[in-house]
Amino acid sequence: MAGTKTYVAKPGELTKTWFLVDAEDKVVGRLASDIAVVLMGKHRPTYTPHVDTGDFVVVVNAEKVKFTGNKWEQKKYTRYTGYPGLRVETAAVRLERKPEMILREAVRRMLPKNKLGRKMLDKLKIYTGPDHEHQAQQPEPREMGAK
Repeated sequence: MAGTKTYVAKPGELTKTWFLVDAEDKVVGRLASDIAVVLMGKHRPTYTPHVDTGDFVVVVNAEKVKFTGNKWEQKKYTRYTGYPGLRVETAAVRLERKPEMILREAVRRMLPKNKLGRKMLDKLKIYTGPDHEHQAQQPEPREMGAK
């Protein structure tokens, strides 16, 4: 079978674009899955699993995300302190303490669990409020997390 060749992207071969996402009144899980697809590069036809082909995502208004149902009171985040026992907090408490961590944890758990996944997570920039410091990259607005 001659003729058809599978395209395999090489590191540094593709140019990365920047997307701007407004998280106001978006459901966390739906928004996080769309962001994870863009960070991995699965929205492109040139997706290659072992190469970081994804784009940068800037999220603003991260403190205005929503959960469905009673997740603000029922969803629990646990973290290990280094001592016996864990710290447990509800989603409502985390929203007051570190609102950007709600979305970052949701996206992190949808990415690959390896070195490449950690590189992909570095391309996610989350900000509370409408302002961000990436105007020089001219991020283009993109609708994500729609029903």
